[in-house]
Amino acid sequence: MFDHGKIERNSVLMLIGILIVVSIGGLIEIAPLFYLESSIEKVKGVRPYTPLELAGRNIYVREGCYNCHSQMIRPFRDEVERYGHYSLAAESMYDHPFQWGSKRTGPDLARVGGKYSDEWHRTHLIRPRSLVPESVMPGYPFLAKTALPYGDIDGHLSANRAVGVPYSDEMIANAKADLEAQLDPDSDGVDALVKRYPGAKARNFDLKVGPPSELDALIAYLQVLGTMVDFSAYKAEENLR
Repeated sequence: MFDHGKIERNSVLMLIGILIVVSIGGLIEIAPLFYLESSIEKVKGVRPYTPLELAGRNIYVREGCYNCHSQMIRPFRDEVERYGHYSLAAESMYDHPFQWGSKRTGPDLARVGGKYSDEWHRTHLIRPRSLVPESVMPGYPFLAKTALPYGDIDGHLSANRAVGVPYSDEMIANAKADLEAQLDPDSDGVDALVKRYPGAKARNFDLKVGPPSELDALIAYLQVLGTMVDFSAYKAEENLR
């Protein structure tokens, strides 16, 4: 019979034993990950952001919106009833960095896409308290007056591809044209845009005549949040597993 008393009385042997056990346990947990292409479940519908949506996301990050708004619906009944289906890891797989946030001064935005009209977002971003009197959110009227700098948008796509977002050479080469096409539903480039980015919506997001504004980009980004996954189909697939 194994005399474990010797190990318990000898600190050096005890330390060696602990290291061996922890190492074996660690290898058992970590080794399988090296054989997985991805630890994130692939979900139908999730795609990279269009150039316009990506530009809007950059503005969202620049203005620190993540400090007050999370993009993470936890799998709790009260959260699901208020915001919708709990967040899936796949929905953030192309976010670098992810925008889960750490607190909620305002509501969670993971499912805000399509919940309000473009006009509502425009008004809310310019004069928040005109729609939500109790809001403490600052206004961003300058976004409507600031032209969107997108001459280097192809570089932003390339940078995201370097960290794993599957932007193709074709997407990068047509980044500027796709951004302009998404703001003009009558453009000849809309069909090509939708082919490259299934489900992308083309329209004048800031409802203002003129060159693309930063408000156009930010609204486009907000309107796509939570809209890529068809949760009725996802639940049906989940029930078949």
